[in-house]
Amino acid sequence: MLGPDGQPLARKYYAEKTGKDLDADEVVRGYEIDKNKYVIVTDEELERLEPEKTRDINLTQFVPADSIPPLYFERGYFLTPAAGSQKAYKLLAETMDKNDLAGIATFVLRGKEYLVAIFSERGILRAETMRFADEIRSPADVGLPKKKDVPAASVRKFEKLISSRSKKQFSPTKLADKQTDDLLKLVKKKEKQRGNVVRVEPETEKDQKVVDLVQILKKSLGGKK
Repeated sequence: MLGPDGQPLARKYYAEKTGKDLDADEVVRGYEIDKNKYVIVTDEELERLEPEKTRDINLTQFVPADSIPPLYFERGYFLTPAAGSQKAYKLLAETMDKNDLAGIATFVLRGKEYLVAIFSERGILRAETMRFADEIRSPADVGLPKKKDVPAASVRKFEKLISSRSKKQFSPTKLADKQTDDLLKLVKKKEKQRGNVVRVEPETEKDQKVVDLVQILKKSLGGKK
């Protein structure tokens, strides 16, 4: 089990109590089945449980795009067609867009199976990696109080406050990341001073493979052509 800082809880607890750190061969993995009760799982057992490595995207179903709660989404990616599959890519995107559908699929990356939702927006396919249902915590799980009645006067007051700050649409370009902006200023300043600047030789990728998304999706749906 890992703590909020990403460090193993057992190692952290041992260090706090003894002032010493555990060696790597003294740390084991465990699955918590009850409070302070764990079942030990070895690295070899975890490796045997890893899903089969594949480059396929297993598209299992289509659902209404607005039926998936945003709470399930983790990270978004644009999907691009491989050479020669632009027509099929466009056909799939326009069909999904016209019918307001999202595709639900799974794929394997680095020994882990991921759930993904595929959307179409103005002819462009976008994939959103998703959390599985057992990874979603309910309001009760985090201790949120039950809904209570609020005085109408208080509601009207907040309505006026919200109205005064409302915009016609969301404009992400007007939201600045101050920390990143400050970092870029620091980098530019150091670059001009020619300090702490190093050059590295670019790595060449050999035998790079391109995954034809459309062909994979058609295969998942049982298409032959």
